[in-house]
Amino acid sequence: MATRKTSKKSELATAGAHLSTAAKEVGTAVSHKLEALGDAMSASMKKAKKRATVQRDKVQRKIGSLVKMAEKQLAKAQSQLSKAGASAEKSVRAAEKKLEATKRSTSRQLNALQASAERKAKALQKAVEKEAKALKKAVGMKPAAAPAKPAAVAKKAAPAKKAAPAKKAAAKKAVAKPAAKPVAKKAAKKAAK
Repeated sequence: MATRKTSKKSELATAGAHLSTAAKEVGTAVSHKLEALGDAMSASMKKAKKRATVQRDKVQRKIGSLVKMAEKQLAKAQSQLSKAGASAEKSVRAAEKKLEATKRSTSRQLNALQASAERKAKALQKAVEKEAKALKKAVGMKPAAAPAKPAAVAKKAAPAKKAAPAKKAAAKKAVAKPAAKPVAKKAAKKAAK
């Protein structure tokens, strides 16, 4: 019997050793599996990081290109605005010069018209005065001193013109009467002969 007990113990010991070995192998396998999972997780994390980095770089490049495009458009708009402002300023200056030239030209024309009107008024005044003197001489009146106002001369000359035909007729009659006397004398002399 002693042999039997020993054999049972040795089977149990062998089974225990087998179990221990199996547990070690399971532990090792689990450990390897966990390491493999960790490595896989680490690799997938690295890939995800890499993808995220690539995506981030792409987005940054896109943002950078959009910013550059916006800056170019802004610079172009500012340039156009500056050109438009310069053009508008140039137009304003040209319009101001044109206005000044028009003012000067209009002023010269106005001065010329005023001078012409003054010359014509003086010439008309002289003509009226001359005509008045001539009418007064024809009527037999003494010429008065030159009137101060052309309107007064025109008023004086107008009645003189109206009175002139009557006075001229009287003057003709007076001239005709002396002429009639010599004819009457001649007729009387002929009758006496």
